[in-house]
Amino acid sequence: MSGSISRREAIKAVTAHSTPECTTAEAPLADLFGINVFSKSVMKDRLPKSVFKKVAATIDEGTILDPTIADVVANAMKDWAIEKGASHYAHVFYPLTGFTAEKHDSFLEPDSSGASLAEFQGKTLLQGEPDASSFPNGGLRGTFEARGYTGWDVTSPAYILENPNGNTLCIPTVFISWTGEALDKKTPLLRSQQAMSKQAMRLLKLFGHSDVDTVVSYAGAEQEYFLIDEHFYYARPDIMTTARTLFGAKPSKGQEFDDHYFGAIPDRVLAYMIDLDRELFKHGIPSKTRHNEVAPGQFELAPVFERSVLAHDHQQLMMTIMKKVAENHGMTCLLHEKPFAGVNGSGKHVNFSLGNGNQGNLLNPGDTPHENVQFLVFCAAIIRGVHKYGGLLRASVASASNDHRLGANEAPPAIISIFLGDQLMDVFDQIAKGGATESKESGVLELGVDSLPPMKADPGDRNRTSPFAFTGNRFEFRAPGSNQSISDPMVAINTILADSIDYLATELEKLTSDGTEFNAAVQTVLQQVITDHGAVIFNGDGYADAWQEEAAARGLKNLRTTVDAVPFMAEKENEELFERYGVLSARELEARKDVILEQYALTILVEAKETAEIAKTMILPTALRYQGELAGIAVNVKAAGLDAANPLLTDITTAISALSASLATLEKGIAEFHGESELEESTYALETLIPAMAEVRVAADTLEGLVADDLWPLPTYNEMLTIL
Repeated sequence: MSGSISRREAIKAVTAHSTPECTTAEAPLADLFGINVFSKSVMKDRLPKSVFKKVAATIDEGTILDPTIADVVANAMKDWAIEKGASHYAHVFYPLTGFTAEKHDSFLEPDSSGASLAEFQGKTLLQGEPDASSFPNGGLRGTFEARGYTGWDVTSPAYILENPNGNTLCIPTVFISWTGEALDKKTPLLRSQQAMSKQAMRLLKLFGHSDVDTVVSYAGAEQEYFLIDEHFYYARPDIMTTARTLFGAKPSKGQEFDDHYFGAIPDRVLAYMIDLDRELFKHGIPSKTRHNEVAPGQFELAPVFERSVLAHDHQQLMMTIMKKVAENHGMTCLLHEKPFAGVNGSGKHVNFSLGNGNQGNLLNPGDTPHENVQFLVFCAAIIRGVHKYGGLLRASVASASNDHRLGANEAPPAIISIFLGDQLMDVFDQIAKGGATESKESGVLELGVDSLPPMKADPGDRNRTSPFAFTGNRFEFRAPGSNQSISDPMVAINTILADSIDYLATELEKLTSDGTEFNAAVQTVLQQVITDHGAVIFNGDGYADAWQEEAAARGLKNLRTTVDAVPFMAEKENEELFERYGVLSARELEARKDVILEQYALTILVEAKETAEIAKTMILPTALRYQGELAGIAVNVKAAGLDAANPLLTDITTAISALSASLATLEKGIAEFHGESELEESTYALETLIPAMAEVRVAADTLEGLVADDLWPLPTYNEMLTIL
């Protein structure tokens, strides 16, 4: 067996692993759905009818929550949780780290007699208090100012988090400061949903609807991820520290043959997926699709659509469960956007739509979209919003890890554009020329095999290179990263939609008040939108170099990095946008910009330090050891009177020199890391540390291809990606 001792031991352990038998004895999957959720159906059974109606009205219609019912709900929730084996409760919140936070408290409280009673009061359900200064806050809280509050979000159901040693009742909450500012990802999402709904309801009423319900944004986020055996994980300090490989030569066989994509799922991975589905179903997370992704060791799961706020909470919980179940199967789930350089990265494509119970899906064009004027207006609102606020959308998905994806030939480019497809593009072209009179019809594929039925062909193709693509009855925002909260992109989408729908409704009101017939007013508004904002529509190859030049000519921003994109968040236009609809104050927006830049700089700094440490303590000593062996052999050969020329020794020596020189440059860059602001620190990280790390990696990866395999200390790409 090849490899250093640690690599040999890891490979031996991995190959000796036996896949546990998957059993369905616990219960059929369908019977498990939501069993750990304090859902509306559970509340209906356990709450007095009058109380349930008030809670349901808040969830379904956004009415103000009546605080007088809190004690009744809290008591019912406590009894249900204790029956489920819970001893503690936790307010779960979503700080600006992008991860999930929780603070556990026991139900048990001592009484005057010295005994303990299970207590859970309404005031405790409604509000908690974690430390606000210990989370990223962009200056909203000083270190000495600790007070922050969590507040119950009734629209997202409580659930039970299971553990072999005891269960916990988890209550989704918002997280705000003592001064009332949002310190989390959820509060702005709720605000943006409310702002969008208000404007969408207003527009629907202009179309003559009298039964307008609250309009909800829906989201379904496809989750890509990698799995590696935990033995490899613990043998790779770079993955342990940074969640990605800082070193690693490209394997001789990667994804070139496209043989992994949608291939047969390995037994061990399928066992993981089956267990994962069961755990997700228990928590009411509607996992729907699972398959192999493009790269070896890469996979995907996708849930069905839910209200975007609930989808956000479920996505956060899903990532936690994915990692936990992977550990149970002796694997590590990697959610970093680019854990392996040179192979496909991982995204979290956010599919979204708008709708309600009475009007249905507002982004469903029907068979004849040219006649579906209501759909065209909502679609036009999206076109206008994406064009007007493209920089904001790009900033909403910015991070050090996602920078590895955006603009590469596997992910959308950093240029934000919209793909409409042939059918819709034709309709809007007709509108621009004076009015749409027809829609391209679906085709039929004749397969030439009598036993196969004819297949319906959609009137338009899909485009995987577009960051913002229409896919039949929804839009797909492909730019979010796999490790990202979907809150930031959904806040941006909801808010720009509120602005665009507001604009369109106002224009329609002006025209009709001046005596213009409604349909003519709609035609005028649509024509104006496509004329002013049609530059954002692009149905071609987003990976092509020519698109970079064409996009620049159209005036579209190409914000390649986080450092380029994030400053756009706090531009005056965006500041006014968020303040106008009550989503984020100028102070909250500035704080978020600073947090993203701070995390970017710190992420790069940690990666730089880890790169230097591994290069200095693992790779360079190994290379020098092998160089010594080769030099000794050369001396012996020469002493024997033979030709001592050794090209390998020359190559090794050259690569060692390159590694030593680049390592010195990197260490100097780390020592001089500085900046007067978050932006300056991030710029330094981008312009100094990242290039220095890249040079170290080039030299180290060259050595991986030269050093004897029995000496190389790190598990290789080939081992990690193919041995499961």
